[in-house]
Amino acid sequence: MESQPKSSPIQSSLYMCAPVNALVEGLYEEKVPLREIKRHGDFGLGTFDNLDGEMIMLDGTVYQVNSEGRVAVVDDACLTPFACVTFYRPISHEDVAQEMNYPAFLDLVQRLLPSPNLFYAIRMESVFAYVKTRSVPKQENYRPLADVAKDQPVFEFQNVAGTLAGFFTPSFMGSVNVPGLHLHFLSTDFTRGGHVLECRPRQGRIGVQFISRLELSLPMTFDYLTQDFTRNIEQDLNKAEK
Repeated sequence: MESQPKSSPIQSSLYMCAPVNALVEGLYEEKVPLREIKRHGDFGLGTFDNLDGEMIMLDGTVYQVNSEGRVAVVDDACLTPFACVTFYRPISHEDVAQEMNYPAFLDLVQRLLPSPNLFYAIRMESVFAYVKTRSVPKQENYRPLADVAKDQPVFEFQNVAGTLAGFFTPSFMGSVNVPGLHLHFLSTDFTRGGHVLECRPRQGRIGVQFISRLELSLPMTFDYLTQDFTRNIEQDLNKAEK
């Protein structure tokens, strides 16, 4: 039997080093090194131990956007409590030739996803009329993520070229990953970025990868093993991520 090509949705996998519900409950120190994350992907997003900024991985390089909006490349020894990555191999593309507002952009992305019951990796290279992002300040362990979001610095950029990178997650996987669309931004000059709150793309291309397999690592820390995860986190997750 002939093997499937790498770009086949059957072969595409999403790797997560911890479920997002651990982050929502304030477990910010899982201490997974990026060298381990890179074994599972070259594209993705996440954060860093002690919730120290936003992570974006593009073409195997990991960037940190700190709470002051500064961008830095981080090395493989850096630690993360939550990262979501894949080997990015898009199988479809869509060109954007004119400016659209954020609701129109979200509608376009939804039309590119044939089913709400799969994972998708999404990457867009574009010139943006406007991008609004946030990053999170470094935290003490155990402070709930919804409380952290109240203090998040917000950044606004006009007429900026850059990359959106992230994932769509089915709604029924909401305790594992952020449901719906979750995107981070990095400018082409590597000086601006963060978790996307809003954007208005003007001209660019969207790539989509279908993902039908999930690899999830469960932490073996005392905090994780003794945490009660029976609480419904949907409301807190919406406050923190939307």
